[in-house]
Amino acid sequence: MDHQRLLDIASAVLDSAVDEFVAGLGAPSAVEKGVTDFATQVDLDLERRLAAELADRTQIPVHGEEFGGPPVTEGAVWVLDPVDGTYNYSTGVPMAGILLGLLVDGDPVLGLTWLPLLGRRYAAHVDGPLLADGAPAPALAPLDLKASAIAYGPFNAAGRGRYPGARRADVIRALSSRVARLRMTGSTGVDMAYTAAGIFGGAIAFGRHAWDNAAGAALVRAAGGVATDLSGAPWTASSPSLVCAAPGVHEEIMAVIADVVGDEWGAAGDVGTTPPANPGGRS
Repeated sequence: MDHQRLLDIASAVLDSAVDEFVAGLGAPSAVEKGVTDFATQVDLDLERRLAAELADRTQIPVHGEEFGGPPVTEGAVWVLDPVDGTYNYSTGVPMAGILLGLLVDGDPVLGLTWLPLLGRRYAAHVDGPLLADGAPAPALAPLDLKASAIAYGPFNAAGRGRYPGARRADVIRALSSRVARLRMTGSTGVDMAYTAAGIFGGAIAFGRHAWDNAAGAALVRAAGGVATDLSGAPWTASSPSLVCAAPGVHEEIMAVIADVVGDEWGAAGDVGTTPPANPGGRS
């Protein structure tokens, strides 16, 4: 598998979608999924077009957020989120983007995060380096939690599921006294790309979907960072969550989580197959 060739093709395909993405800012809901969870017509149109072009040009199938696809844990498969941060996008907040990852037997080997409304492009394959707007970025240096801004996934404090909202609130409360700043952008793609680029020291996402997490995990690892789930296991497409951070910061984040929730968020349970009972963490 020629990772650089695939990265070049994928970059060109995403570049072709930038104008349409920017023009659609503020698009209303077209498909309701939950209380505050929806897809716009831009989501639907972009996924159809990008998935068809990727499959045609690379001969690798695509699994998208809106229309699904082949299993994400078997063989080579692209995972595509045509509009990450949909609520932001629909309300005019520019923290939104296009996420594309390439998985091989569930492991992320390529990641692309295009942020057209911010004019930024992040891409990498498994051997690195991280490319920021096409130029190699410095590898992530070890960092302390107290000197870091940490991004935290949006949540409903009354939500249930694998990671109950009340416990997420406990964790963010503990982090608040140990970090330089907390940030909640509403976009997993922004959080993880900014972590790979060294803007954030780390980021925590409670969602389990590969189309949300694969690109960011690949970018952070290519940049020299760490990508695991909330139990500390290396991230794969079967993982129920994602924690990415610079060296040093990741260990400190995991220590805070362990102090607050103990082994409640450990590896036991129905990992990667059961959606949360409450959609309060959607962006």
